[in-house]
Amino acid sequence: MKFAVGYQLPGDEDESVVEVIADYAEHIAEVYFPWADMPSGRAPLATRRGYTDWAAQRDLERDLVRLREMGVRLDLLFNAACYGGRAISEWLENQVRSVLDYLEAGVGGADIVTTTSPFVARTVKRYFPNVEVRASVNMRIGTIKGMQYLADVFDSYHVQREYNRDVAYLRELKAWADGAGKRLIMLVNSGCMIHCSGQSFHDNMVAHEAEIDECRNVTDWNAHTCWRFLQDPANRVSVLQNTWVRPEDLHHYEGLFEVVKLATRMHARPRAVIDAYVNRRFRGNLLDLMEPGFGPAFAPAIIDNTRFPEDWFERTSTCDRRCHACDYCARVLERVLVKVGS
Repeated sequence: MKFAVGYQLPGDEDESVVEVIADYAEHIAEVYFPWADMPSGRAPLATRRGYTDWAAQRDLERDLVRLREMGVRLDLLFNAACYGGRAISEWLENQVRSVLDYLEAGVGGADIVTTTSPFVARTVKRYFPNVEVRASVNMRIGTIKGMQYLADVFDSYHVQREYNRDVAYLRELKAWADGAGKRLIMLVNSGCMIHCSGQSFHDNMVAHEAEIDECRNVTDWNAHTCWRFLQDPANRVSVLQNTWVRPEDLHHYEGLFEVVKLATRMHARPRAVIDAYVNRRFRGNLLDLMEPGFGPAFAPAIIDNTRFPEDWFERTSTCDRRCHACDYCARVLERVLVKVGS
């Protein structure tokens, strides 16, 4: 397996993610990135409150050229949860075409487009037939039926995160995908809560972040369901019941996925994440590998990745997912949760 990693612009004191990728180039298959001033599954890359940092746009284009020279495939994101009233418009069609035309002229084109929008997928299929069209993980496609419904516009699918630990079921999905000429991708280090009832609300907030920034918003309520939930220490066990896969367990997915995705677009330490999964081991706070990581919600305790029991993967990859009726993860949490510092 190789990895898809997320592009991020470096801060003043941060190393370039391109330099990190160069150090692990033989293991990196793809880099996914948004266009600088457009909404995506995260905040706009270079625009804040109407002000676009065009130097950041130049940096992005320069870095894309370097990545292509390394042989890394380029995955352009059109994965906002909402495109508003322009969702099926000629305006959006033209915007998608213009960005892809610009990339073709400037950096040799995009190899992949990942989107939440069947309309964007249709547009890419129609005008750029050589570009692979991929369903975003935020579409939550986790069944053969779900893939069949959109097989006319998608070439590959991010598997719904909730099925990451059901290896037997993933084999069923893989068998269908192979027969249909499709590819499957897995996101392995998402910190998001499993079956999160706040995901649609949060994804739509992100899509409209530019508008939200212009409003006078309430300050006495946290809009993020996960952070509110984890304010109560009694709920911490839920983090162990989520969808992430430890680096040490990644080998169980060989043959199911050619490429696995690492969430690094907003991560403070992308090198640490890439190194851990490339080398299939990590000594430290497991929360530090995830995006979001929830480290502050656990502080001063950490989840010591070296303390997981040997039967962790076997138990969590074959259980019935009835977490309310099982205490296994609660017992594991007692073992791996370690207080550090004062």
